[in-house]
Amino acid sequence: MINFSIIRAASGNTFSDALTSIFSRLGQFLRLEAAEGRCPTFIRFFLSDAQNQISALRGQLDQWLQTQAGSPAVSIVEQPPLDGSRIAALVRTSSEKEAYHFHSLRLSEEEAAGKDSYAQSRILFGRYLDIIKPLGLELRTHCVRTWIYVRDIDSNYAGLVKARNDVFALEGLTHETHYIASTGIGGATEGRNPVVAIDFLTRPDIIESDKTYLKALSHLSPTHDYGVAFERGVRLSDGQIFISGTASIDNKGQVLNQGNVLAQADRLLDNISHLLLEGGSSIDKVPYFVIYLRDISDYKIVDAYMQERFPTVPRITLEARVCRPSWLIEMECEVA
Repeated sequence: MINFSIIRAASGNTFSDALTSIFSRLGQFLRLEAAEGRCPTFIRFFLSDAQNQISALRGQLDQWLQTQAGSPAVSIVEQPPLDGSRIAALVRTSSEKEAYHFHSLRLSEEEAAGKDSYAQSRILFGRYLDIIKPLGLELRTHCVRTWIYVRDIDSNYAGLVKARNDVFALEGLTHETHYIASTGIGGATEGRNPVVAIDFLTRPDIIESDKTYLKALSHLSPTHDYGVAFERGVRLSDGQIFISGTASIDNKGQVLNQGNVLAQADRLLDNISHLLLEGGSSIDKVPYFVIYLRDISDYKIVDAYMQERFPTVPRITLEARVCRPSWLIEMECEVA
């Protein structure tokens, strides 16, 4: 069995207070999970100010991981939680050993210096390919999900899109075959020079026939219609469904409900619902939502809307600009 939780730090005067709080709460949650036979397999930490927080987090994280049997995969990204937390975490636990490989690839200041988003993206994709190819794995077959974080996405997204398109063409991914479920969203690392960071999720044990690509063409357009290369969602033969970052868009690729964040939220959830239905599931089975907002002033109204609609489903709302300025909100989720 798989479980998910959103862990938040209590408010405090310092980041040290927040670290103490979140690791205490993480420990409490994992003790309860252990009693149910589940261990942590993945944690993504969301920071409010990575440049000032990353060293302290890594120091405490390294110590904590030494106490964990079968250390979970970890990702760290600067996307400020909008509930005021300095740090929050999405945690996945499982009662079984999982077949996934997770790679959180980041560039150093030196590697990124003087390189634009296109060049940085090519380096990161190349690094991933250098990891998986000696294992006999392929991007086309075995990578099932990516998360791509772009600093100043309004300026740097186009370079990332071109780099991904070029890599995919070389690796045999086209709109006539398939792409990969993905979220491309505003986010940052602790460095000043890196403008792109990528997390890759890989399933070494699958073949192409284990994947079904979700389109929901009654509600959503193919992504290649507007020049980007990702799948709306993917269902694996074991029932796992990954839903990409989804926004308020119609089946002609047009942004709907411009300027109205609640109407956009309603439409994107309708889009997600149709993707899940196509995958044999439903939005009622979603175990968590990650919510990205362009404008932090929309937080309270969106949070109230989600609380009314999904009162028992864990969620985290983050400051993160979506790839089109007219999209005020985006969400992602999965079904295990």
